[in-house]
Amino acid sequence: MIGIRHIGILGAGAWGTALANACARAGRLVELYDEDPEVMTELRERRTNSKRLAGVTLADAVSPSESFEDVAAHDVLLLAVPTQHFRALCIELAPHVADGTPLVACAKGIERGTGKFITEIIEELIPAAPRAILSGPSFASDVARGLPAAVTVAAHEDGLAATLAETLSSPTFRIYHSTDVRGAEIGGAAKNVLAIAAGIVAGRELGASALAALITRGFAELMRFGRAYGARSETLMGLSGLGDLILTCSTPQSRNFSLGMAIGRGEKIAPESSQLVEGAFTAPILVELARKKNVDMPVAEAVERVLSGAEVGEAIEQLLARPIKAEL
Repeated sequence: MIGIRHIGILGAGAWGTALANACARAGRLVELYDEDPEVMTELRERRTNSKRLAGVTLADAVSPSESFEDVAAHDVLLLAVPTQHFRALCIELAPHVADGTPLVACAKGIERGTGKFITEIIEELIPAAPRAILSGPSFASDVARGLPAAVTVAAHEDGLAATLAETLSSPTFRIYHSTDVRGAEIGGAAKNVLAIAAGIVAGRELGASALAALITRGFAELMRFGRAYGARSETLMGLSGLGDLILTCSTPQSRNFSLGMAIGRGEKIAPESSQLVEGAFTAPILVELARKKNVDMPVAEAVERVLSGAEVGEAIEQLLARPIKAEL
């Protein structure tokens, strides 16, 4: 019998709210906190989150909390804030979390400015905490409603990864476990950038053949990058790599894909819209890290150029004009 019963979730965005319901279905007692008072008031009074995840009602076992410190005292903490806000959360959390409390990062990206992966931020700021990453093909609305989904939880210690997988799994939310933390982080980060490229192809109406080619060659880039940074091939081929890439590149339900579609259609993108898209933050740092290891990532580089103001048609022409070579 797993001893973990109480789950704390910091961040009541769409994903944090969905994970709260998923943990409740796993038989856990969940306490949820967000710094947005408007969100927390609605969660407490109406048990809904119309601002972040409309149409979903909190499960009975989920308690919206008035106290950051109370949530930090739980057996396991899920940290469900965007990557670029992750450092600030860890700084705030550090004085309140007990040594040995597992911290599960639930974001997908690489920190701009430092080039650090999510669990590296935890290691830097809360070194006594066992750390893990939860990643895989899962839309918040699906998970919140109890539709079937499968993801990966990765931790450096196999026992912790297995315990977390058993603790958080339910009949409709299946969690596989791994010790390849870096592989899970890379898959979740790189696929967001590639999904913007896929959305551009869809927005330009270049056809299903072009989209299939883009996704395939994008995955080859993800594999090259992952191997250069120590990820295992089976992880990149799994749920947190290929699985998440397929999902994110397949539907406008993905914010990254939707941003790409808008760019491909020539729409003007408001700065506040792109700020909600992890791939827009990740693209430049992904390209920078790739260059440090001499990893060829032409699709990711094209996305970075377009986000920096390059003309979409020109970026596509440059990709198509690349030298003919063997498929690797």
